[in-house]
Amino acid sequence: MNKIIYLETAEWEKKILQNYPDFLGKIDLSSEKLTAENITQFKDYEVISPFIGSQLIAENLSPLTNLKYITTRSTGFDHIDLDYCQKHDILVSNVPAYGKHTVAEYTFALLLTLIRKIYQSYHQVRETGSFSLKGLEGRELFGKIIGVIGTGNIGTEVIKIAKGFSMKVIANDKYPNEELAQQLDFTYVTLKELLSQADIITLHVPYNKGTYHLLNKDNIPLIKQDAYLINTSRGAVVETQALYRALKEGKLAGAALDVLEEEGDIKEEQKMLLQDTELDSKELKTLLVNHAFIDLDNVIITPHNAFNTQEALRNIEITTMENIEEYLNGSPKNLIT
Repeated sequence: MNKIIYLETAEWEKKILQNYPDFLGKIDLSSEKLTAENITQFKDYEVISPFIGSQLIAENLSPLTNLKYITTRSTGFDHIDLDYCQKHDILVSNVPAYGKHTVAEYTFALLLTLIRKIYQSYHQVRETGSFSLKGLEGRELFGKIIGVIGTGNIGTEVIKIAKGFSMKVIANDKYPNEELAQQLDFTYVTLKELLSQADIITLHVPYNKGTYHLLNKDNIPLIKQDAYLINTSRGAVVETQALYRALKEGKLAGAALDVLEEEGDIKEEQKMLLQDTELDSKELKTLLVNHAFIDLDNVIITPHNAFNTQEALRNIEITTMENIEEYLNGSPKNLIT
């Protein structure tokens, strides 16, 4: 019998899985992340389904001698050592499109909150009772140029929404889809051109070696001084210190960030400090700058929440269940490797 386990199982997942008793009976559930410390607990499993908190690096995978299939309950897969999996014939699947509408809609929720100063307006009325309009002047989206970096499932939905606001769209992608560009009436440009032309820049690329610090100290200065940056992809796509400097010095109008570099460490930092966990100087600097971001008036930070809707969460579970069933049937789907 195939041994299958869900790692990092949340309560909302258990509630959804209860509606599929036949599938639920095939799997074990664990709330734990896979770590070097607990790896021996999972050495008998053939199929593991993690979320992004489990670091499936070579050192953690090597003791799992029975492992044949990983199906991550996420679109991103930077937490999985794909080279190791390929060398050891471990198949890897993901959930490629569970939240394209969800994340695209959230992108515009962040954008509108940022440029129309919705949070400041709400906070002022709630905390002071003042209905003064001083300092609350915003900007409209109509006619603005939006630069979409990454035109996959989410980026495509962002472009469609932008067209509804009568925005001009330019885009950058490693693999341009000219048929899509013609269909949705947008233009592919170089990254340098996008940064220098766009009024709003929004990131929708996966995180990998090629996108690490895609926006950095060398190209962030190219961005127009009154432009805004939205990031709902991965924190490390943007060089933290370079972005902070641009915002602090007024070289960028504002940023809305649903993801931060080293965000996992921010969530765990109290625990790390209590345990005297050592951080290298680069990690420490990034953590300090992330905290500084929170205090900037022209920055909105949310807790990696863009994916979090009832519809998207249900799609995660359904796609993962389908991935596992198809693997068991000998026809694995949504394969990365």
